[in-house]
Amino acid sequence: MNAKLVADAPEAVECQWLVTFIFDKEGGGVEPVGIAEVDAILNRLAGEKDVTGNSAELTVLHAVPGLKARSTLVVGLGKREKLEAGTAFAAGYAAAKRLSSKPRESVMVLPPDQISSVVASALVEGLTVGVHGPGLRKSEPSRQDFGSLGILAGADPTAARELTLTLAVRRGSIVGNAVNAARDAVNLPPAEKSPASLAHRLATLVSEAGGQAEIWDETRIRGEGFGGLLGVAAGSDEPPRFVVLEYKGDPDAPVLALVGKGVTFDSGGLCIKPAASMEDMKSDMTGAAVVAATIAAVARLGLPVNLRGYLPITENMTGGKAMKMGDVLTHRGGKTVEVLNTDAEGRLILADALAYAVEQKPARIVDLATLTGACMVALGTKIAGLFSNDDVLKDALLAACKQTGERAWPLPLDDDFKDQLKSHVADLKNIGGKWGGSITAAKFLQQFVGTTPWVHLDIAGPSWSDSDNTVRDPGATGCFVRTLVAFAEQSVALES
Repeated sequence: MNAKLVADAPEAVECQWLVTFIFDKEGGGVEPVGIAEVDAILNRLAGEKDVTGNSAELTVLHAVPGLKARSTLVVGLGKREKLEAGTAFAAGYAAAKRLSSKPRESVMVLPPDQISSVVASALVEGLTVGVHGPGLRKSEPSRQDFGSLGILAGADPTAARELTLTLAVRRGSIVGNAVNAARDAVNLPPAEKSPASLAHRLATLVSEAGGQAEIWDETRIRGEGFGGLLGVAAGSDEPPRFVVLEYKGDPDAPVLALVGKGVTFDSGGLCIKPAASMEDMKSDMTGAAVVAATIAAVARLGLPVNLRGYLPITENMTGGKAMKMGDVLTHRGGKTVEVLNTDAEGRLILADALAYAVEQKPARIVDLATLTGACMVALGTKIAGLFSNDDVLKDALLAACKQTGERAWPLPLDDDFKDQLKSHVADLKNIGGKWGGSITAAKFLQQFVGTTPWVHLDIAGPSWSDSDNTVRDPGATGCFVRTLVAFAEQSVALES
């Protein structure tokens, strides 16, 4: 779904639905939206407490006198002084989700006055993501694309407003579609995304956007010494893949490496998961999907940055050749790891990818993985755990999160956690003790990045939603595509 900018007055535009936004006013009531006929109705409804302007509140008005739009949807944004990208994204999502339940010929959206390009872009991102549902295999789609989606600039917009909305329409559509591409990859049934097919899908996503992609087969992976990836893949009939992605936006810029976990289905291996814990394990490749979608978005935006992506992709199954407790794997670079839990497999494949990424000498590395249930115990289902060996990089990524409204929380990487990873027979073991499971997992990964500035995002919680409400769909969320694009945009400043 791609939005387009329309220079026209909301009263004059002919469309099936007009979408406008309101703020709640200090002391009660709502701020005017600037359309006299709509404001008269909203003032009456606000006086009766039927409209409050609360964030993502939806109010439907039909056949408003003086408007050529057949129906109007009014979406709450909360208080104006608290408006930020996260609120705007949620409002756009709510509006699109409400309207896309049926076919709509034309939808015109009137953004509020005096909003920044960041907030306007987030609004368009929300509209783009909200119109795209999770029901990939429904016989009757639960969500319908609009015949057309227009962003209204007004009949005679100022140069500043026109520029703001022009940039927002382009950027928001590109980033929103990238989020949807990640969601679709995650929501695919496991039988439809073997390691080979997922590798092809993600490589094509990037190459069609203007980047480069290379797919390694099992023979190449073995030759490169990726013992962790091979060990996890041993229990599956489907051979693993390793995908290298690249976007070159500036030959003189440093390289940001993005590493994404790509377990297409995680049974737990011989340490098999309970059946209920496997229900959403088709999502264990979210990190890989997010990395590919981010690079594709950055390429389409043409940002003056250099990105490389590294995606280790495999199943974790229980076949006769599956790795066993007590097996020792030799990773890229020579480190050995004693496997004491086959369900702690994500860190094993990431270790190879991180070691390889470091050899390519990037300026910094960010990895994303649905890595531990322990992180969800600590932070819940909507906040990612953030671990880093570099405060400047950590603060920059947290600033990108604040810009987009996606949530991450820094957790410690103190050296005493490494003691839990000591093995009697190898350099490391792949699990720590009972406590601090997300921290010991991150500490394990840290052993493969050396001194390269690095952030690990444990996205086990926010990558998947079980709820179905106004601003959320069940299934994949495509989390942190928006944040990583914002981080890439900021990376030039980070270098200066």
